[in-house]
This record gives sequence, C-alpha cells and structure tokens, in this order.
Amino acid sequence: MAPHFGILSLAPPLLAIALAIITRRAMLSLFVGVWIGAVIYAGNIGVAQTFEWIVNAIGASTFNATILVFVMLLGAGIALIWKLGGAHAITKFATRRINSHRKIGISTWLLGILWCFDDYANNAIVGSSMKNLADELKMSREKLAYILDSTAAPVATIGISSWVAFEIGLIETQYQELGIADQTPSAAATFIQSIPYNMYSILAVVMVGIIVISGRDFGEMLTAENRAVKTGNVIREDANALQNIKEELGEPVTEDAPLRVFALPVFALVATVIGGAVMMGYAPDRTFIEMVNNTAVATALVWGSFAMVSTAILLALSEGLMSISESMETVLDGFGTMLPAISILVLAWSIGSVASALGTGAYVTQYATGVVSPLMVPVVVFFTSAFIAFAIGTSWGTMSIMTPIVIPLAWSIGSNDPHFLAVAVGAMFSGAVFGDNCSPISDTTVLASTFAGSDHIDHVRTQMYYAFTVLIATGVIYVLYGITNLSPLILLPLGVVTLVVLVYGFSELDARRKDISAKPGASSGLRTGLTSDD
Repeated sequence: MAPHFGILSLAPPLLAIALAIITRRAMLSLFVGVWIGAVIYAGNIGVAQTFEWIVNAIGASTFNATILVFVMLLGAGIALIWKLGGAHAITKFATRRINSHRKIGISTWLLGILWCFDDYANNAIVGSSMKNLADELKMSREKLAYILDSTAAPVATIGISSWVAFEIGLIETQYQELGIADQTPSAAATFIQSIPYNMYSILAVVMVGIIVISGRDFGEMLTAENRAVKTGNVIREDANALQNIKEELGEPVTEDAPLRVFALPVFALVATVIGGAVMMGYAPDRTFIEMVNNTAVATALVWGSFAMVSTAILLALSEGLMSISESMETVLDGFGTMLPAISILVLAWSIGSVASALGTGAYVTQYATGVVSPLMVPVVVFFTSAFIAFAIGTSWGTMSIMTPIVIPLAWSIGSNDPHFLAVAVGAMFSGAVFGDNCSPISDTTVLASTFAGSDHIDHVRTQMYYAFTVLIATGVIYVLYGITNLSPLILLPLGVVTLVVLVYGFSELDARRKDISAKPGASSGLRTGLTSDD
C-alpha cells in the first residue's frame, strides 16, 4: 500500500469507470485506467508496470488463473450444448411451463436465490439455462444480466458460500489481533447476527423480485425492454455482446435433440461442483462453518466445468451427433467465445492491483473514519464501503480493506458492545455488495454480462438505476436505525415498502416522459423461434 499518493489514487479506477460508461468500450477504458495508474505509480511512461500488473493478474494469483480455466471450460461446455441442440431442447421443454415475460423473470430470480453457493457458478448456471428461453420471450439481455447480477452477489454474501467463509475468516482475524475473542461471540455468530443489517444485499434481492413480479421498469432498462418487446431485438443493434454463441458457432447440428443433451451436462456441472466442494472441505472433526472455510470452490468449479465438457462429448459420440474431431473443434470454438470476457476480467483484476498499489482504499477510509459518531457508524461504514467497492471493483478486496478498520472502530465507539460489531459488519458487507453490483470493473458484473450474452456496458448502465434506487432505500434505513435504534425486523419491511413506492413512481414518471409503456413485458408472449442474435 502507498497512501502518499493521496487523491491521485482515485484517478485510475474512476477514470476507467467514467470512460467505460461514456464510450461503452470496456476493454479500452480498463486498459487506460491501468496505464494511468502505472504512470502515477512508476513516475514514467508506465508501460513496463502496466504489463507487469496485467501478467500478474493472469498468473500471480492461482485463484485468478483457476477462474480463467473455469470460464474457458464453461465456454466449451456451453458451445457443445449449443451445437448438440441442447438450447432448443430446453427451450421446447420449458415453454410448456414458462410462457410469459413475467414467468421467465420470476423463474430466473428464484433459481438465482436457490443457487447461493457461489456467485460465479450462479451467473454461469442460471444464465446458461435461461438465456435462450429469455430470448424466446423477448426479455432484453440487459434485463437478464440485471437479474443474474443483482441476485448472485447479494445471496452469496448472506447464504452458504465461499463468500461467507471469507467474511468469517476476516472477522476472526481481527478478533485475534485485538485480543477480544473471549469477549465476543464467535466470528461465525457475529456474521449470522450481521445478516439482518446487511440491508443492501437483502433489499437488492427484493428489488429484483419487485421488478420481475410487477413487470415495471425505468431508466435505460425501460428503453431496453420496450426495444426487445416491440422489435424482438434482445440486444442493441450495435452492441458488443460478450458471448454470442450462434454467430460464432453457427447452427446446431439438429433441432430435435433430446432433453438429456442439455440436462446431463448441466447436472454433471452442478453435482461435481457441490460434491467436489464437500469432499475438499470435509473432515470428521470439522464444524459446517469450518468445512466451508477449508474448501476451495474455485477448484470445484474447474472440476465441474470439465465434467460438463466431458459429459457433452460423450453424449455427442453416443447419440451420433458429432465425431470426436468435430467435438474438439467445438471445444476450441467455445474457448474463443469467452475471450472478450476473459480480457475484461484480466484488466479488471489488473486495475484492482493498481488500486492496491496506490492505496486507494486506505486514502478513502482515513478520511471517512475520522469524523464518526455512534449514531453515524452504520451510515459512514456503508457509504465508505460502497465507494471503495465501486472504485476498485471487488467486494472481497473492499472487505479486506475495511474489516481491519471497521472492527476496531465499532468495538471502540460502541463501548465494547458485541451487537454493535454485528451492525457495523452488516453495513460494511452491504456497501461492498453495492459496489460489486454497480462497478463496470467488477468480475461478477463481467460474468453476468457474459452469461446473459449482454453488452457489458449496457448491462452496467441499465443496472445502475436499480442499484442506486436500492442504495437510497438502504441509506434511509441506516439513518433511521442510527436515530431510532429500531429492530431490522421493522426497518427492512419499511425498506421494501420504500422500494415498491420508488419503483412505481419512477416507472410511471419515466414512461410518461418517454411516451412508452411502464410495463413493457406485459404485452410480450411466446415467440416461435430464437433470435437472430443467439
């Protein structure tokens, strides 16, 4: 860390974000951000430092390298399923039950809540399963990406996931360093107590439900949904989809494939990921939390994606649909479909290294924590975490930066009250997830765009309206908590009501301003063919 860079430490990530939103060129914007950071850090032209960060993002972190392998293998698995006709098979099967715009939205939302084990796998499995049917029912890719993104990250931070193990580990480390482990509940207990105060995550998931059930939209999402329903163009005409299977792979070898061509590879993926994670984490003397803490979900994802590819190849051969040569060519083509997403992921990780080297997080927190009263702790912690996560593009990085500050701060200001620790921790996680949802340099956001087949910046721009709506409701609730000390069991329902009012109000105002329907999906019915965009 290098706090002496001061306000300059904010320049690279904020410049990258601003350029991405203005130009809609994610890779170029991220590269410029990394390069500007290198110029500031090295004090020269910065080319050598730029590529050192990029290379380290690929190879220095085994976690990053593992995720890249997972993404490539998953691309191969999806490509095989497409060529074998699995996308058509699942569409034909599902349309008997899911035959409206509202039903596809609700189904995707519920699947995202159920798959709470990992945000990467959530985006991949739910997105891959629902994308073609969403296209069939004229749901915009932007809307699908929003449902994936605003469900995957929030549920991962309050469910049973690798995120939870990471969070508990951070809390436990601080308890040990402060010497207060014998004065507080366990780190796991503190995390559980913090869940009701992780208000952004809870309300973000509720917000998705409000949107898909009511059918209402506003902001750029309203425009995107009206475009999809009226024209059938589920993606903007000049958009750059991070994954476009049909364009890159061509037509399936058959449109009459059996459902097992889709179901068996996906089952192999899910079963192997869960089984692998359990196998790596299990030990007779470990508690459930210790098992979660000791497993390696990223490794299990690689195993699962390989199982998916292997199963699809075996099906191709046994069904006589493709030869081994054709299968391997499809695998390579599948790798190619993921190159745009991989490029953006690597650059997003690189700009995270820039923020770490320049001390962006430390610079923000040193000012935010200097004027904190007990009344304002949840509010300040929430907005500080939100800004840091937005700037550096990673929830985990934000938690790593903030936890060593938030735990001692809450313990001191809260007069050694363990409950106050849980409140502050929940506010910190809330802010971290907001930034993860809203930042174009977040890896989770990149993967949501990828598996929805959306233009990445279109996804970010449309989701921002909804994320900031939840931010407003969450901020109001934290202020009320500081003033009244009311239970979250009272405040959260108030937040839900606030969201409903805001959604109905914003959608009506925006629809009248644009002279279009506030509920574009209400007139969307089942179509007879897939879109030309995939």
